[in-house]
Amino acid sequence: MTWRRGHEAHLLPDEVRGGVGDVTWHPGLPAEYRDEIVTGDARVLAEMIPDESVDLIVTDPPYPREYLHLYRWLGEVGARVLRPGRYLFAYGAAEHLPEQIAALHESGLTYFWTDVLLHNGGFPRVWYKRLVSGYKPVYVLTRGAPGRLAWRSTFHVCRRDKRFHTWGQGEGYPFKVIEMLTDPGNVVLDPFCGGGTVPAVCKMLGRNHVAFEIDPDVAERARRRVRDAQPPLLVPEPEQLGTGL
Repeated sequence: MTWRRGHEAHLLPDEVRGGVGDVTWHPGLPAEYRDEIVTGDARVLAEMIPDESVDLIVTDPPYPREYLHLYRWLGEVGARVLRPGRYLFAYGAAEHLPEQIAALHESGLTYFWTDVLLHNGGFPRVWYKRLVSGYKPVYVLTRGAPGRLAWRSTFHVCRRDKRFHTWGQGEGYPFKVIEMLTDPGNVVLDPFCGGGTVPAVCKMLGRNHVAFEIDPDVAERARRRVRDAQPPLLVPEPEQLGTGL
């Protein structure tokens, strides 16, 4: 087993609040949102998040076309609550890729890239097109010019984790994204937290989180997961996290 220190990131002149060790809770953020998984409709709950109070958004919205409006809503929220230069990462579906990117982009966020997560089993079938999908796109957008650039791969192995939610994602990819693009004490938002992957990773890395989940049973399961999450003693190599990042 090999271990190494985390990646270094390059900070550009427009980088905003949030140095190492800083706690960057906006004073207007409700206390009950801070490092909690709040049960309810994210579209309602997010109204209480102050403007420019979030350092990173990592989330996994529902993919079917009937939920396209949630990508549009997510872009609008990102454009409002992200601090300048910060990132939004949204998992998606290749089947609806053009529409999902367009919906996120409508709000004025700047398209940055589309990462690729390779499936390692359970390949979904798109029956009407006779396709077996072997990857999942993750759309990356920023609020204005990126305030932090870090050398990272855009092509990853995705070990999905279904222990806490039917559609759960693995911890490896968000672990490296959060580690590389935030500092300890920064605030990460996940409005569709499901089984709690992103909040659990935030606890491991010493980041603050705001998370919403509409299903009360799933939310309680996610809270237990976060309570049990422990910081790693050392930062593992990418292959040990299940990501090529």
